[in-house]
Amino acid sequence: MRPRPSFSASPPRRLYRDPAAGKLFGVCAGLASFLGVDPGLVRIAMVVGLIFLSAPVLIGYGLAALILPARPPESYPSIHDEEFRRHAADQPRVTLDGVRQRFGDLEQRVRALESHVSGQEFLLSREIRNL
Repeated sequence: MRPRPSFSASPPRRLYRDPAAGKLFGVCAGLASFLGVDPGLVRIAMVVGLIFLSAPVLIGYGLAALILPARPPESYPSIHDEEFRRHAADQPRVTLDGVRQRFGDLEQRVRALESHVSGQEFLLSREIRNL
């Protein structure tokens, strides 16, 4: 039996209805989540679409409400994980640069710790403490 990796794979990016965050059936909230935009913008676009193209928009919304599955509650382990993965999917270059920066900072901290632990002052204080 192979050991499970310590990290979890990103859930596939799918279009869901989000009834928990939605006003009616959650279609606009699900579409906004999929596109990575504010649900208010999608709702405004829906209202504008209703004004100019009432029948197609109503039919599309109704079909989406019937066809799209509801978003599963455990799509992401936490809200922070969801934000990170959405940001990574929307702006991979910015995310990669952020990860590089974090690893660079971590490397500097590890180097400082190594120089402190391997220095003569640390060894001397440890010998004094062991007396």
